[in-house]
Amino acid sequence: MGFTSFVAVGDSFTEGVGDELPDGRVRGWADLVAQGLAVSSPEPVTYANLAIRGRLLDAILEEQLPAAIALKPQLMSLNGGGNDILRPRVSIDDVAQRLVDGAKQALDAGIHVILLSGANPSDHLPMGKRIAARGDALAAAVHAKMPPQPGITFVDNWADPELRHLDSWSRDRLHMGVSGHRRVAANVLSALDVPAPDFGPQTPSIQRPRNSEYWREYVLPWIGRRLTGKSSGDSRTPKYPTLDPVATD
Repeated sequence: MGFTSFVAVGDSFTEGVGDELPDGRVRGWADLVAQGLAVSSPEPVTYANLAIRGRLLDAILEEQLPAAIALKPQLMSLNGGGNDILRPRVSIDDVAQRLVDGAKQALDAGIHVILLSGANPSDHLPMGKRIAARGDALAAAVHAKMPPQPGITFVDNWADPELRHLDSWSRDRLHMGVSGHRRVAANVLSALDVPAPDFGPQTPSIQRPRNSEYWREYVLPWIGRRLTGKSSGDSRTPKYPTLDPVATD
């Protein structure tokens, strides 16, 4: 489609958590999509990523979305609600409506929107059946409220069976690993009719903790943050707040 500017908004899924680089930074599917756009474009491509881990949908729509629209990109990705459906109580219909309203807001600003779901981690998580039911309901509600139309590209990662494999997930089982982020990037680029570039060699298998270690290292701290109202994204700022050229080498 020839997009030369791309802005991503969202939470840890879009920030790239789980695809950690040797220097401690995270990469993720959105960075890889920007790379694919740049490799395929005869013109320079610019990219910004405003996503911050732990953000609920309200924060994404109230803080990130206006900032993204102000950058006036040709293309914007929108994902959110994953943290909302992990809360004890949530209105799935309300989350879906807010996502659709956010997409329409960007569309009305002349921006082509990638409206994408996160992948389904429920096979590997405590209370996985509850998470799966909520994720299924959210996907169905979004599609019902916003049928296919010009200017919106849907990417349904939630329904991708390959992304349900444990190999697609990081050590914490909640965030995608390197291979998962690569798969999502390929899904997005395919939906845009852009060929996926070579993302590099396969990554080694992840050394996964035993069940007791897993609960101690990941589940209990997550519960503690919920009880105290803290977030893994507190005090964090966007990793790429401005549209900057994407390197292709």
